[in-house]
Amino acid sequence: MIDQNLITTSITLDGYKISKTLGIVRGITVRSRSVLGNIAGGLQSLMGGRLSVYVELCETSREEAFQQMIQHATERGANAIINMRYDANEITDGITEVLAYGTAVVVEKLG
Repeated sequence: MIDQNLITTSITLDGYKISKTLGIVRGITVRSRSVLGNIAGGLQSLMGGRLSVYVELCETSREEAFQQMIQHATERGANAIINMRYDANEITDGITEVLAYGTAVVVEKLG
C-alpha cells in the first residue's frame, strides 16, 4: 500500500527521485443522494450555512475514489503518486461521478 505522504498534487516529491513513471492511475465512484438525504439537505438549506448531509456525501465519495486510485497504483507497482487531482461531474440529476487521478511512479529517497 502506498504511504499517503507519498501522494502529492505537485509534479515532484521533495526528498525523492522519480526512478520510473508507470502512467495514469484513477479511482472512480458514482453516487446519488437518497430521498431522506435530499429531505435533510433541503431542511438544512432552509436554515442556511453548512450542509453537513452533502458535505458527508462528498467526503465519502472523494475518499472512495482516492482509495481506488491508490489500489490501482499499487497494482501497477508504484510506491508514490504525483500530480494527483479530483474531478466531479453530474451524470444526471442527483447522480454524481467523482474521479481521483494522478501519475503512478516509483520513487527513491535521496541521500
